[in-house]
Amino acid sequence: MSRIATRFEDLRARQRTALVPFITAGDPALTITVPIMHALVEGGADIIELGVPFSDPMADGPVIQRASERALKHHVSLTQVLALVREFRAQDSETPVVLMGYLNPVEVMGYERFARDAAAAGVDGALTVDMPPEEADDFARTLKANGLDPVFLLAPTSTDERIRKIAKVASGFIYYVSLRGVTGAANLDMSEVATRLEAIRQRTSLPLGVGFGIRDAESAARMARIADAVVVGSALVARIAERAHAPQTIPAEARTFIATLRKAMDDAAGPHAGKARAAA
Repeated sequence: MSRIATRFEDLRARQRTALVPFITAGDPALTITVPIMHALVEGGADIIELGVPFSDPMADGPVIQRASERALKHHVSLTQVLALVREFRAQDSETPVVLMGYLNPVEVMGYERFARDAAAAGVDGALTVDMPPEEADDFARTLKANGLDPVFLLAPTSTDERIRKIAKVASGFIYYVSLRGVTGAANLDMSEVATRLEAIRQRTSLPLGVGFGIRDAESAARMARIADAVVVGSALVARIAERAHAPQTIPAEARTFIATLRKAMDDAAGPHAGKARAAA
């Protein structure tokens, strides 16, 4: 069983929703990424989503686009991102790490080498935003052969056919994009998200994580009642950007922010959240 599956199994037994913070590797400096990752775990993160900087991030809003730009100024590469995960694993052998990025750097490296090197570094899964499920069989097969979970996105506009295809090829969990738009967008409609999650659960037993639009403790708590995982990206990355001039202060700020979300989510969980996850 993968680290991701093990983590979700443990959380389900405790009727707890996973908290999945996103940061961009190398933002604002390579040397601060691993300390931030450890701080996120100390604050209550269950899974870490580590962004691979890319020059043309089509699904990301301005906050995360600028994070990639800051990282790319230091010439952060996919190979260096894997080295950061390896460094993180020297102290943390349990917290799952999912790489989120775009297909181009992976194709340059090659599927086999990427999967092998990522697994050796301690990566648990990969979400490639621009990899459609219709073309993902070889990539997903290569990841799974190396013990990695291929994670895919579903959107409010995803058809039943697309949901079935992703449910067939994905493992670990499925990431549901709660909004029509890019990361950091607003206007989150919880009732619509709940309806869509229920429909998706009819087609897969994989845990469902929800991201885009989780901005604060209140929205994280509300989402924790209906999702298996709450993904927080832009709100955290914005706090990192505010302290880019003083990187040594970022881990403490990240820890405090995540701890605030964790407490709100745990306070909101209770019996209803347990039933929602049990139905998955």
